[in-house]
Amino acid sequence: MNVALTVNGEARVVDVAPNTLLVELLRTHLGLTGTHVGCDTSQCGACTVHLNGASVKSCTMLAAQADGANVTTIEGIGTPEKLHPMQAAFRECHALQCGFCTPGMIMSAIDLVKNSATLDEEAVRHGLEGNICRCTGYHNIVRAVMTAAGEMGSRVS
Repeated sequence: MNVALTVNGEARVVDVAPNTLLVELLRTHLGLTGTHVGCDTSQCGACTVHLNGASVKSCTMLAAQADGANVTTIEGIGTPEKLHPMQAAFRECHALQCGFCTPGMIMSAIDLVKNSATLDEEAVRHGLEGNICRCTGYHNIVRAVMTAAGEMGSRVS
């Protein structure tokens, strides 16, 4: 079946089997390997992307469900020359170690900030509960989100 979608601003039509997951379409068919597969059960959040502006876990969503949608992956939010504020904050605050969870964590954090007028540490921790990091603990991740939130126009407390 053909799935027509816009990925990182580019219109794409991809021929996939009906049972193809969105994460598989992104990684295998489009070569966008920044979106990771960590668990296949929607537990870890490594596969998080934005679908029509909202974060979704692409490992539990069929590609066909994204037909006609706008998908943004980690590759679509910044460039090496001009990082997205969340990417820059993760780097500045040392909010990553192995980097496996980082793309999904960043995509979830952007959505969290975008949908929060005010953020505090507790709100960030609660908002990122669906993303698991096995390396850093969460202190520096929370610091990074709070730092980027201020730069992205959210009020932090």
